[in-house]
Amino acid sequence: MSLAQTIPTPKEHFGFDIGDDYSLATFTQAEAYFKKVAAVSDRVKFVDIGPTEEGRRQPMMIITSPENLKKIDRYKEISQKLGRAEVSEEEARALVTEGKPVIWIDGGLHATETVGSHQLIETYYQLVSRKDPETMKILDNVIILLSQVNPDGQELVAGWYMNEKDPKKRNMNVPRLYQKYVGHDNNRDFFMMNMKETTNTSLQQYVEWLPQVIYNHHQTSPAGAVVAGPPYRDPFNHVLDPLLITGIEGVAASMINRLHVEDKPGYTRLSGSVFSTWWNGGLRTTPYFHNMIGILTEITGNPTPATIPLVPDRLIPNNATPFPVMPQKWPYRRSIDYSVSLNYGILNYAMRNGDVLLYNIYKMGRSSIERGNKDNWTLYPKYSEAVTSGFEASKKAAAALPPSARPRPDSTANAFSGFGGSTIPQKFFDTVYTNPVLRDPRGFIIPSDQADFPTAVKFMNALIKSGILIHKATEAFTVEGKIYPKGSYVVKANQAFRPHVLDMFEPQNHPNDFAYPGGPPIRPYDAAGWTLAFQMGVKFDRILNGFDGPFERIPYGQIQSPPAVSSPASKGGYLVDARVNNAFTAVNDLLKEGIEVYRTKESEGKVPAGSFFVPAKGKAILEKAGATYGVRGIAVAAKPAGAVKISPARIALFDNYGGSMPSGWVRWMMEQYNFPFKVVYPQDIDKGELASKYDVILFISGGIPPVTAGGGEGFRGGRQPKPEEIAEEFRPWLGNITAAKSVPELKKFMEAGGQIVTVGSSTSLAYHLGLPVSNALVEVNSKGEEKNLSGERYYIPGSILKVAFDSSLPANWGMEKEADVVFSNSPVFRMGPDAGIKGIKPLAWFASDKPLVSGWAWGETYLKNGVVAFEAKVGKGKLYAFGPEITFRGQAHGTFKLLFNELYKTNLTL
Repeated sequence: MSLAQTIPTPKEHFGFDIGDDYSLATFTQAEAYFKKVAAVSDRVKFVDIGPTEEGRRQPMMIITSPENLKKIDRYKEISQKLGRAEVSEEEARALVTEGKPVIWIDGGLHATETVGSHQLIETYYQLVSRKDPETMKILDNVIILLSQVNPDGQELVAGWYMNEKDPKKRNMNVPRLYQKYVGHDNNRDFFMMNMKETTNTSLQQYVEWLPQVIYNHHQTSPAGAVVAGPPYRDPFNHVLDPLLITGIEGVAASMINRLHVEDKPGYTRLSGSVFSTWWNGGLRTTPYFHNMIGILTEITGNPTPATIPLVPDRLIPNNATPFPVMPQKWPYRRSIDYSVSLNYGILNYAMRNGDVLLYNIYKMGRSSIERGNKDNWTLYPKYSEAVTSGFEASKKAAAALPPSARPRPDSTANAFSGFGGSTIPQKFFDTVYTNPVLRDPRGFIIPSDQADFPTAVKFMNALIKSGILIHKATEAFTVEGKIYPKGSYVVKANQAFRPHVLDMFEPQNHPNDFAYPGGPPIRPYDAAGWTLAFQMGVKFDRILNGFDGPFERIPYGQIQSPPAVSSPASKGGYLVDARVNNAFTAVNDLLKEGIEVYRTKESEGKVPAGSFFVPAKGKAILEKAGATYGVRGIAVAAKPAGAVKISPARIALFDNYGGSMPSGWVRWMMEQYNFPFKVVYPQDIDKGELASKYDVILFISGGIPPVTAGGGEGFRGGRQPKPEEIAEEFRPWLGNITAAKSVPELKKFMEAGGQIVTVGSSTSLAYHLGLPVSNALVEVNSKGEEKNLSGERYYIPGSILKVAFDSSLPANWGMEKEADVVFSNSPVFRMGPDAGIKGIKPLAWFASDKPLVSGWAWGETYLKNGVVAFEAKVGKGKLYAFGPEITFRGQAHGTFKLLFNELYKTNLTL
């Protein structure tokens, strides 16, 4: 009996064909099918790559010919060697001849985008069952990795959809996030890897397999198109290898050509969609920084049949959309067929160009190593601008001289001519591009004696999970006159994944990107700047010259732990440094066990104010904290004078029906740092009596409606079902915060002594309360009216900015006088003249008119002296307002303390 006859079809297993309208498979059903087929096919190896956040198992299916499967470990080794580029050119050429290209195809990351999870099932079936010549050649010449990257989400969404008996009423309006904590942001976690699923995926991609192509399926297409895909629009990130960009175009051509050959219209690319190759952090984009061709498509389609709408501009063929699609009804199966065709387009390309893919990843890796071994200047926009500004300044200075004293025009060949005939002398190039101060670093040293070294270790682990080579000092060493202690980490730039190294340590320099000169800014896809070392507050030194020392190489993928520390015997008790984020975890453990904990009001030696005092009887728990969290207890003779006792607060974390991603990230953070809390919803707020239930309520970037000019409530949240449309258990989650009903209850809560912490857009609560603060980012028009600054004057998408802190205030304890914050067109405040009298204290502000650290800030001078965080007395309680994203995606460890400081009960007054 032939193989094709022994493979169970999807219909035999699921009871319907993949792509049938109104039909979805749960992950439980899909997993069973994956295993069933693997058990009877010699083309498949089923691999469990790790647990999900809800405790399921994440699958990966290795698909290739039976002969290749017998040597699969060798092919993985070849892919690793070529990807890391640590072999000679001669050996690389031999490995290319011996090896097979590795192609990753996933589905289901965003669970309501169901085409992704279901094309994966159909592609799996076709690759395992088909015997046509093309499929057999692909199996002979390609290693295919298929993975469902969000099993929990597929289970939730498909189960919810199919639970409705009437097919016409089926929907995906699920009551919670489709990833346990972060929902859609699971595709924003691929350089931090906080979530288990992103860790599983990244370890396979950057440590185990190092695929040459990674294809990440998504929805939905721009209106009037069927699918948006590569190549992508500008800008692309300046640290990327040019071969990577042209490599994307090669794969993209095979994809779009495949559709056109099959008479499948509606593919759009380049300016036809919003996607670029600038940002790092997604399943498609992080591969770029590892010399891997990342592919994303956004396709239309829904199990409840969709429609391609009429968009007249899309009906004009152009370079973005060469083959327009006509408006029409769109059955689900058609999207599955398109997706399989796109998969085959990539696999056919890999089959025909496997040697090119294998050699090119090696070539990009070798180029990275070579750049890291010598002086190199990355071609940032700021350097080009420096050449131009230097030349213009020189012309202006010359024009101010008497004619006889002006320098003669440079007529030598060492000048650059533009189309207008103007020339810029070579010296202006040399001033910038041979300036030794502007060289790329040869490496980075992360000292082990920094105050919050455990957080630095977390940063190292993010790099390690991303396949970065790390070294660790086995003894003290000196570089450029500075002594570094044993245990310091070293990250050198002379490695294959150098683009990722630079991107995690160095500032991003996003170009000024406008629709036209003087026009509005073009919004970046996701963020403009994200430098992880800055977000985490990690201390490191950039080393511009080659260096070495007593360094041991950490094996790829070997996760690090904070150095275990011990607290000495002490009858007087211990101090725990508040600069250490993990100190809050230790304190929460102590409080849970009934150990008294205090906070100091003054610095004690080198330990800053706000640090924790723990009596001697807490030593056993401190010892566990030292072994697990790297938190040290510093022996003292007695409790410091004036230290104030703290106790666990009753914490409420606001969420809403459907789930809030910012709230979900904080829910995850609270669990990591062992804070007890309860999730609350609008109806819980509106019931009142909040002070009898809670001490602190958290609103993280959402929930509080804006105050509109007309006095209305503005934001009403996303679409919500009617109560009768959902199960009774989810009905208490419905509703929105309103100015009429909810805000008065929040005000009563604070007046009775409660505290509310608001972050980002939630800070609009200050306006609802009528506090003497206002928007600092306004200008006065000709009528004398204040208007928000236009995008042509001021625009700061997701970037990192430097702000000043009053570190003496309890809300800022553990912070330094300056810190980097994540800022995304965030609220900035102006204090009213009576703000101080009414108990409002600025916590953080812009002390500079050039606060940009990483990213893009147009019109940043408007920020000077603007307040980004404040505390305000409201009755017996307080409102804390933080404009920047202090908990951003679980990445901004450098500002976590700004939240944690408010999460204890105390009678402290300052």
